[in-house]
Amino acid sequence: MLLFKKSFWEGLQSGAITLTFRRWAKPHVKPGGRYRCHPIGVLEVTTIARVTASSLTADDATRAGFPSPEALRAYLGELGPLDDATELWRVELHHGGDGDRVEIALDDALTADDIAAIRDKLARLDRTTPWTKKTLAVIGKHPRTAASKLAVKLERETQELKTDIRKLKRLGLTQSFEVGYEISPRGRAFLAARPAARRRAG
Repeated sequence: MLLFKKSFWEGLQSGAITLTFRRWAKPHVKPGGRYRCHPIGVLEVTTIARVTASSLTADDATRAGFPSPEALRAYLGELGPLDDATELWRVELHHGGDGDRVEIALDDALTADDIAAIRDKLARLDRTTPWTKKTLAVIGKHPRTAASKLAVKLERETQELKTDIRKLKRLGLTQSFEVGYEISPRGRAFLAARPAARRRAG
């Protein structure tokens, strides 16, 4: 997974940013790899090379989303002392689409009708054997945990669990990562509203 601050998201999606520099001890990505960048989708790595800070150019800075080499160096310097000999990983990349991201997963402004609709859809999924509530609870308690480990906790087959979690994702309640899942902003809003709805009904 590649992490970027929010200020870089627009540039990554538009193609204005096609380069990043990292102070990794060893490479975390490889050429040709596709990596999820939450919440904008997938980034594809073109090349990766070891360089020194002295090699940073104005073009590098622009492609990395900075106004000047000095601004880029200052940003990298936030992670520790940086001089001309400091080694960096130079990663060329481009936006590779939304991947399997569900757009509504980021929408947490739920109306009463939204909550009722989600509740009805979950009830249909639970019609034969109830599983949604427990699965959401385990994902919430163990974010970004491999499906195989979640399956052990839920006493289920891994592939069967993955299939069911994809159903939750289509409702916008969960999001997938390179490893594991998280409850989405929409899912968190639904789970927070559900107890309140029960209290009003009581």
